[in-house]
Amino acid sequence: MVGFLFAGQGSQYVGMGKDLYEAFPESKALFDKADEALGFSLSGLMFNGPKEELTKTNNCQPAILTMSMACWEAFKKVTKSPSHQVTSYAAGLSLGEYSALAAAGAISFEDAVYLVRQRGEFMEEAALKAPGRMLSIIGLDLSQVKQICSQAHTEIANINCPGQIVVSGGIAEIEQAKQLAQTTGAKMAVVLETSGAFHSSFMEEAGLKLAQELEQVNINTPNMPVVCNVTGKPTSSPEQIRENLIKQVASPVLWEDSMKVILSKGVRNFIELGPGKVLKGLMRRIDASAGVINIEKKEDILALQ
Repeated sequence: MVGFLFAGQGSQYVGMGKDLYEAFPESKALFDKADEALGFSLSGLMFNGPKEELTKTNNCQPAILTMSMACWEAFKKVTKSPSHQVTSYAAGLSLGEYSALAAAGAISFEDAVYLVRQRGEFMEEAALKAPGRMLSIIGLDLSQVKQICSQAHTEIANINCPGQIVVSGGIAEIEQAKQLAQTTGAKMAVVLETSGAFHSSFMEEAGLKLAQELEQVNINTPNMPVVCNVTGKPTSSPEQIRENLIKQVASPVLWEDSMKVILSKGVRNFIELGPGKVLKGLMRRIDASAGVINIEKKEDILALQ
């Protein structure tokens, strides 16, 4: 069995995917579909920048999804074994859940890239109306972070791995949470470069708008279990998937729980698809004995032959 992991926001960089576009017709087709679905050259922005535009939430979300799916299509072509999906699990970090669902056939690529573009815009709109920030806390356990959140009136946004938890909240509240984390003994407490307090109640309006978009999208039963961020559990129900995606915008990402569930199924080997190696790093903290390989560049694909 294999666990397929799909990258989340923050891993984008100018030039990502260009070598895949040039090397694999299946990947090129994905970039072309994304450009057509969105009505502008997302591929051009990914390959050439500028970085400031690519980093915007409404651009980087479809860019990372497209990059991840381009890796997936090239991987399937080179390994020539799509049947492996029946004994596999998939999961994606935040927006990466859309990549996981597309890879599992639950939603079409065109719908996925459109949805994450809209999702990014809705999140940006919510962030402008209710300004906030996110804080990464390293070296404290969940009970300690919950106590900090209670004192600073912030919310847990991501439980990534043991000792790495992200909280969201208002600008002043996040600064207070940072000071509390430092005095509590955190190894690090870093305010992240995000434009809003994502995965918190600050995003509830974005969730309501996303719900309207999701109602227009056909969701199929996935061909492999997809572990959802909101529950940390696998689901195959189209209606449950839809509900989880709506909740996900304003709810904590239970990544550590998600990985533990997949590990409990006997999965020891994982493949991370998309830009960066963030998920490999998190797995090292969750279970160092699990193996993770990254699929990001042309040479990563060719090494599988």
